[in-house]
Amino acid sequence: MENLKNKKAIITGGSRGLGKATALALAKEGMDVAITGRNENKLQEVVKELKQLGVQAIYAVFDVGNYNEVQVGIKQIITEFGEVDILVNNAGIAAFGSVMEMEVSEWTSIIQTNLLGMYFVTKEVLPFLIDKNEGDIINISSTAGLSGNASISAYAASKFGVIGFSDSLMKEVRKNNIRVCTLTPSTIASDMAFELGITDGNPDKVLQPDDFAELIVAGLKLPRRAMLKGASLWSTNP
Repeated sequence: MENLKNKKAIITGGSRGLGKATALALAKEGMDVAITGRNENKLQEVVKELKQLGVQAIYAVFDVGNYNEVQVGIKQIITEFGEVDILVNNAGIAAFGSVMEMEVSEWTSIIQTNLLGMYFVTKEVLPFLIDKNEGDIINISSTAGLSGNASISAYAASKFGVIGFSDSLMKEVRKNNIRVCTLTPSTIASDMAFELGITDGNPDKVLQPDDFAELIVAGLKLPRRAMLKGASLWSTNP
């Protein structure tokens, strides 16, 4: 079992929902946490909660879909932390609309954030993991990345892309002792799910952010050698 204490993690989209829950779960394991997002006030509130758990906590404000902002933000985090051990690519957006109804700008924005944003952040963090010859990258996809459906073409395309990107990356960097895990949850009672109106958050019917964060922690604790030999870690709701 891997010891997570004193390791350093970067979590994108860490100001709310699954990102916030994951940040708190990792902090409870004794990890220092850096969170990113676009709302500075919310990031500051989460960092305050994290610090109360006795760990170092910082934030960087940037849009993952803007490569220039990503470069500046990740540099800021690494400068403050000095190193990084774990990257959780969680930031994402979603919207409903048929191919004919959805505006081109909205369709492409979802791809820009969910897929290109993951690539941008990974590209900037990866050199530090390679230099250490160790690390973990956890990419959040979705069951929508396994099977498309009407009115979610942009979201499904982005999450299918995440799976392909993750699988390729895993095979590139396992020689560097870096694990790449892909998680594919269905609906989680997150802020985004509430905003889209796809769940009422009933804990008897839908996964809670804290529950999913526990799964991430459990995956990080798995023996490194075993995980490096296999395929990405997949997870779906019961």
